[in-house]
Amino acid sequence: QVQLVESGGGLVQVGNSLRLSCVASGGAFSCYIMCWFRQAPGKEREFVAAVYWNNILRMYGDSVKGRFTISRDNAKNTVSMQMNSLKPEDTAVYFCAASGSLRWPPSKNPADFGSWGQGTQVTVSS
Repeated sequence: QVQLVESGGGLVQVGNSLRLSCVASGGAFSCYIMCWFRQAPGKEREFVAAVYWNNILRMYGDSVKGRFTISRDNAKNTVSMQMNSLKPEDTAVYFCAASGSLRWPPSKNPADFGSWGQGTQVTVSS
């Protein structure tokens, strides 16, 4: 399975931006749909965004549409997510995940993903 390592989290004020990155190793990166999920304290893990292997097809959760942008660089085995206009409700641990299925659209169920990073904390203060 592919190994994933996230970075880029931190503490920001409302309305500011952050860029998360996830580097993959140990697998054929271009064969995976790459996703971001997040989990806030006391809540279930939530789908945030997904990008197809060709970096053209993208999908977003309703709460982040128009504010977050997911992208990938297959040459660098990296998936990134630009997060703009951050809100306090965006506070969560953000996880990178890889789907071994190339069916689009991908599942939004975390249980269907076998490869996860360790997560990176994003805190948005008001």
